[in-house]
Amino acid sequence: MLTYSTLQDRPREFLAATSLTHEEFARVLPAFAAAYAVLYPPDKTWEGKVRQRQSGGGAKGGLPQMADKLFFILVYQKTNPLQTMHGLQVELSQPQTHYWIHRLLPVLQRALAALGMTPERDASRVATSALALEGAPDMAIDGTERRRQRPTNAVQQQEQYSGKKKTHTDKNILLVNEHTTKVVYLGPTVAGKKHDKKAADEGEIAYPTNATLDKDTGFQGYEPAGVLTQQPKKTQRPGVERSRQVPQSPHLQCTRGRRKRHCRGETVSDCQRCLAPDESRHV
Repeated sequence: MLTYSTLQDRPREFLAATSLTHEEFARVLPAFAAAYAVLYPPDKTWEGKVRQRQSGGGAKGGLPQMADKLFFILVYQKTNPLQTMHGLQVELSQPQTHYWIHRLLPVLQRALAALGMTPERDASRVATSALALEGAPDMAIDGTERRRQRPTNAVQQQEQYSGKKKTHTDKNILLVNEHTTKVVYLGPTVAGKKHDKKAADEGEIAYPTNATLDKDTGFQGYEPAGVLTQQPKKTQRPGVERSRQVPQSPHLQCTRGRRKRHCRGETVSDCQRCLAPDESRHV
């Protein structure tokens, strides 16, 4: 059974499963417990009714400890497994796993918001966001796609189909602080078919003053006002020109016709007359 105590002494596996270190997990846990108490008061049942007996009575749930609850939802967010597979790891059925996921997701969102770790969803507030101003306003923008269930409607199928991923996807625009590697802005969910630049233009992101922005070719032509954009270029291999032809020595640059004309009747392996005198000796 995969629980918090199972990976408590295995930091590498713990980081791979939750994307958090033990120190970061310990920082989130109190806020998670506080958010859980607010959303689900102990004097009420899971259905929101007033308890008739003391809290803690009756059958124990599959995730009795608060650390196990946080560990459960973090693993689900990091690995994104099927509910059946995720339930097998903690000995829960698929309906129980579905219940806990929908019960704990609002708690995690509330806890991260209390810690100031949630990305900005309003594009007009990015310029004043503490996440964007932390360190320096040096950011990177990119579009991320995730697979979704294939729509049954033919029109929706065409809208959701991503030619880049060769499947049906949803897309979001992400803005990341390059100094802290934290997500500053999470754009609205759009169809995977929409181009990155078009999604960014529609978002109308307000950037901080003197901001720099790294982008890829998907944002070619995206130039926000007052922002210095940087787009990487492909490194040109040494000796290869734009036409993908390797430049040769002037003595070797002869056509097929010229070789046949000069070497006609000669039994040589190459056209020695097209080589320099000092090079012909080594042929």
